Amino acid sequence: MGRTRDAGCVAAGVMIGAGACYCVYRLTWGRDENEKIWDDEESSDGAETGVQTEKRAQANPEVVASARAEADLVAKAEVCLEVKSGPDVKVEAHSGAQSGGGLEAKAKALFSILKEQASAKMGRGGRVGLGFGTRTLAPSLPCPGGRGGGCHRKRARAGGKASGKPKGKPKSKSTKPPAAAWPARRVKFNFPYKIDDILGATDLQKVLNILERSNDPFIQEVALVTLGNNAAYTFNQNAIRELGGVPIIAKMIKTKDPIIREKAYNALNNLSVIAENQGKIKTYISQVCDDTVICRLDSAVQMAGLRLLTNMTVTNHYQHLLSYSFPDFFALLFLGNHFTKIQIMKLIINFTENPAMTRELLSSKVPSELISLFNKERDREILLNILTIFENINDNIKSEGFASSRKEFSRSSLFFLFKESGVCVKKIKALANHSDLVVKVKVLKVLTKL
Repeated sequence: MGRTRDAGCVAAGVMIGAGACYCVYRLTWGRDENEKIWDDEESSDGAETGVQTEKRAQANPEVVASARAEADLVAKAEVCLEVKSGPDVKVEAHSGAQSGGGLEAKAKALFSILKEQASAKMGRGGRVGLGFGTRTLAPSLPCPGGRGGGCHRKRARAGGKASGKPKGKPKSKSTKPPAAAWPARRVKFNFPYKIDDILGATDLQKVLNILERSNDPFIQEVALVTLGNNAAYTFNQNAIRELGGVPIIAKMIKTKDPIIREKAYNALNNLSVIAENQGKIKTYISQVCDDTVICRLDSAVQMAGLRLLTNMTVTNHYQHLLSYSFPDFFALLFLGNHFTKIQIMKLIINFTENPAMTRELLSSKVPSELISLFNKERDREILLNILTIFENINDNIKSEGFASSRKEFSRSSLFFLFKESGVCVKKIKALANHSDLVVKVKVLKVLTKL
């Protein structure tokens, strides 16, 4: 019985060790590409192993209990092996074989030999996963995508370096472009003042010098914002003009950078509040008008330019400088968004309040779709402004005697749209029942003057 028992234990140890090596081989080698094949082989091997074990258990009932005890010991050794890898596995296996005695030592020694053979077949050192369903990648194979550490679809090449105890997640290949592809980082400029500081004449002179000498758009923008904020105060409006700041600021409207032009328009807009500064800015008003008309529709640059033109036309001194752009203003009035429409209407109202500009306004070509501004669905502010324009033009026609000069205006002119077509009057009468009381009062006022 002694020899039979020894033979049974050895056989059980061999089977368990082979099964363990097969599992390690399965986890670390071909799990991704041959999953279906391995599943079939695993099921068949498991069935054969189950049949053989059942036969042995029936032939040698006394061996079953001993085999189960040996299996528990080998399973503990398997757990230890999954925590360690490489040379540590060999050391633990040999030390177990030397420290144990009898069949336990033989089984462990046999298991160690089988383990070394499997490791040699895979590469140098044992490559054991940390848990089921994971796999250690070869160092030379990057993860696809470069983000998140996805598994590589190819098998690890034989002969790779042994992987010791993992120190963390495997590093994935970076998808960032090389350093040369990134734009150079702008060095931060230490501007001597804050943009909202209220400066004196000496400090304003320093800011003007910085603006005049610098070619850096960032520095130019900060300097223009600083000057624009200081130009909101009357004492600084005079100081900037006396320091020769108007030509320096106006020089910035020639740049191609839309942000720089916008900040320059804002600064000039604040300076144009007083008449003395308007006398300096009038030199550049035609350039501002051309840029405002051709720049991107509804952009910040266009809005800044329209505000400056509106301030410059509050008085009648410089309105004649913009008379050639009347058709463009009416086109913007139809094409622009809500805010552009409001600003354009404020500008046109300035012209309509000057009777000397009536002929130029009436002869301007306007889109026929402009009549849609009298729609009752329009915003209250738009309706009030377009009614004011119509009222002022109607008053000027009567005062200047243009009612009898119909032949000098074309069918596409503002005169024909407002007076001859009759469509405009019908639209205004339809607004008499508007829900807004202010609009209704304005409509009644206009109708009484017809």
